Amino acid sequence: MLTINSGDHHSRRAFLKIGALGMGGLTLSQLLAASSSAAESRRVVTGKSVIFLHMHGGPSQFETFDPKMTAPVGIRSVTGETQTSVPGVTFGATFPKLARLADKLSVVRSYVPAYDHGASPIINRETQNANVGSYYGRVVGLNHPTTGIPTNMLLTPQAVFSDALPLAGPGANTFGQTGALGNAYAPVMPGAGGNMLRNMQLTVPRERLDDRRTVLAGLDSLRREMDNTGTMETMDRYRDQAFDVIMRGVGRAFDLSQEDPRVVASYDTAPLLNVEMIRRNLGNYRLYIDHARSIGKQLLLARRLCEAGCGFVTVVTNFVWDMHADGNNAPPSEALPYVGNPFDHAVSAFIQDLESRGLSDDILLVCCGEMGRTPRVNQAGGRDHWPSLGPLLLSGGGLRMGQVVGRSEADGGRPTSDPVTLQNLYATIMNTLFDVGQVRLMRGLGSDVIRMITDGQPIAQLMA
Repeated sequence: MLTINSGDHHSRRAFLKIGALGMGGLTLSQLLAASSSAAESRRVVTGKSVIFLHMHGGPSQFETFDPKMTAPVGIRSVTGETQTSVPGVTFGATFPKLARLADKLSVVRSYVPAYDHGASPIINRETQNANVGSYYGRVVGLNHPTTGIPTNMLLTPQAVFSDALPLAGPGANTFGQTGALGNAYAPVMPGAGGNMLRNMQLTVPRERLDDRRTVLAGLDSLRREMDNTGTMETMDRYRDQAFDVIMRGVGRAFDLSQEDPRVVASYDTAPLLNVEMIRRNLGNYRLYIDHARSIGKQLLLARRLCEAGCGFVTVVTNFVWDMHADGNNAPPSEALPYVGNPFDHAVSAFIQDLESRGLSDDILLVCCGEMGRTPRVNQAGGRDHWPSLGPLLLSGGGLRMGQVVGRSEADGGRPTSDPVTLQNLYATIMNTLFDVGQVRLMRGLGSDVIRMITDGQPIAQLMA
């Protein structure tokens, strides 16, 4: 936030807010300086963005996109199935809206996640313990050179509701890891009601904006005072750019009140809540409530950020896809109305919104969890951890939609054709974001970064 008094005195506290975005301890000017050094790298990007929706807890392949209704009871989907718009393809019964949009998305029934709980779909040994989006920031810079928007962001339920619980479950605090890339490349993680959005807002009397050079002269005066006291490094040419970013209103991208109310309403998943039922049946009911009311607005915010120039957005639901039937974690038969219905509504609204805006080819949505669930339900009616197969949904990004990739065994436990690994998924993402041939020619990235971006084979059936 930049606040300038109407008189001749400037507030030191207000001035500091122009640079205090809370991004890993870096000021806005420092971030823009880092972005400038990577500006030439933008020749390698496609101009597309990726939204990675992490279904935290591990969704069941059976109750989502591979119902196996011809299998015996105890294996097949406990929620039944619904016919999709693609002949012969069915989804779990709690995904009717996505079923009607099946020609605008693709599912992979032979996806091998191979991990347990945590942030593993986006942070694991294949990524060298760095968030996948951090590689995007490493290539293109920390901020978009025109809009100033951070290029790599992480949205939790707290990004849209200030009273939402912090992420729970194993690995909940690891989503911002950057491995050897360094903390500067951590995804920016806004929280509703926190300082970040307020710091990105401009509160200057309108008449003072008529001459922004006068404002900058005042900032220079304050800078000299602070330099003399040794409390601030010398400002450089990025000061002007920092002011420009604030003037352009980066904070508007984070502010859903700037969106058409009809669009906000189309994403709203809160009406799907049955709060009393959730409270009555679940020990950790708050996580389910937060998921059900926030996932739609998380995706809407992600779309707005991509429109403003963010290249990679990680969207994390709270820990609600774990379905052991152990008191805190509901069985699939009970959890899918709480968990699947809001997901179905939110992702469908997102796909339709992109299509109406002509953005379907510009933004790739990836939806998966850290693992799948066991082929057989346990004695309590739940499904336990299963790393050998899990659900994967993709939509947009200019990829081929309206298809099912691969097949699984009769019991849904392992792929029988066209296995898709994390390396294939990452290659698909990187080929969406980059001209990988040009990335191989870049200097100064380091061999590990280049390998992460350029190695691996994309999912062949999806490549246009």
